[in-house]
Amino acid sequence: MSVARGTALLSVEGVVAGYGAAEEILKGTSLTVAPSEIVSIIGPNGAGKSTLLKTIAGLVAARKGQISLNGADVTAANALGRARAGIGFVPQERNVFGAMTVAENLEISGFQDPGGVRTRSEEMYQRYPMLAEKRRALARTLSGGQRQILAMAMGLMNAPSLLLLDEPTAGLSPKAADELFEAIVALNRGGLPILMVEQHALEALEISTRGYVLVSGRNSREGAGPALAADPDIRRLFLGG
Repeated sequence: MSVARGTALLSVEGVVAGYGAAEEILKGTSLTVAPSEIVSIIGPNGAGKSTLLKTIAGLVAARKGQISLNGADVTAANALGRARAGIGFVPQERNVFGAMTVAENLEISGFQDPGGVRTRSEEMYQRYPMLAEKRRALARTLSGGQRQILAMAMGLMNAPSLLLLDEPTAGLSPKAADELFEAIVALNRGGLPILMVEQHALEALEISTRGYVLVSGRNSREGAGPALAADPDIRRLFLGG
């Protein structure tokens, strides 16, 4: 079920990374994302899922291994270099500026092309009408689901070729989570590949082309998203029975 490295948009090969000098969270992790795919990373708490996304985004340095985007090695690039290469990252926490308006949040996110900020903002308003209605509202006044839509729109302001989402439905009501999953699917149908870490593992797998199970910083399982979601062992691990 793996995507051939040569045809992958993103290729992560044998990455070792962590936060302290002697700490290894990722212990040789590998994955691929092909153009137009949704790929989910699931696993128990502490498996290294968010660390993997941060390493791909350039926020955590890879000590070993290689990260390639569109066939170019970006392992040595910093976060800004990765963003310029086409990686958009939406973190789980502190992903909007609460004291700024919706419009200001979008404007500050279009740093790669300041001259195109107005056009890109209008595109976001058309894609997400709620943002247009709330454009003058402070981000801290938005509901949880609205903040996540704003965070995702901020991640789109530089027209990335790959979008990384870290726990996008964390803290949302079931209804808001369902609406956000629908927004993710709509983005992908528009041609944007997405790699996400998600706490609602089964729901994420059901909308994913493929999924990876990460355990203790290592690859444990890989397969088609719906097949993994239907797997009794996966359901036992994430549903407790």
